[in-house]
Amino acid sequence: MKIFNRIAIIISIIIIVILSGCVNKKTPVEKMNGVLEEVVTKEKNFEEQQEPLVTSEKNEKEIYNKIIGLGMKEYNQIVKLSDQAIVSANNRKNYMEKETNSLKESEKEFKKIKSIKGEFDNPDLKRIIDELYEIMMQRYRAHDALYQAYSEGINNDQQLYEMFKNKNVMLNDLQLQVNKINESYKKVNEANENFNKLTEEYNKKKSMFYKKSGLK
Repeated sequence: MKIFNRIAIIISIIIIVILSGCVNKKTPVEKMNGVLEEVVTKEKNFEEQQEPLVTSEKNEKEIYNKIIGLGMKEYNQIVKLSDQAIVSANNRKNYMEKETNSLKESEKEFKKIKSIKGEFDNPDLKRIIDELYEIMMQRYRAHDALYQAYSEGINNDQQLYEMFKNKNVMLNDLQLQVNKINESYKKVNEANENFNKLTEEYNKKKSMFYKKSGLK
């Protein structure tokens, strides 16, 4: 009798485990939502870099304006300000690195939706997921271009600050370097506009997925 009771208990446990597995099994929509929410979490560090980056840019511009307002008789002050500007440019580089690393983590997470897509039966949802994936990949590549352009701009800025510290620097050389900087930041603005446009497209497509899948 005890043996039968033991068998009954074991069977009950097995049934509970099986049922528990069924209850805890996530639907494709839930899996998809989990990835999209995790992507938002991964990009929090990206968002956190925006304010200090903009602040550094403004401070650096003020330093630059002070430098070009000084004459060579105030050479020591020019050197001091140029060193401050170099430090500021390095800070911007660090903020940009953190921003980029955050997006790399986001991309790694987002790529998981490729395997989830196969679990969907609805062709409309599959199409939206494909479109969502394509837009997001373009967005990541757009940020790669932004990172390259911004890094180039920072390097050109630092070269200019070093040139300011040279008493014998020619005015023409300074102007050529300023032209290089302007060209770099023209690329930055174009890349940034593209990145923002794709971010907006992604958010719209994500909202479409939520609406179509019944998620709020």
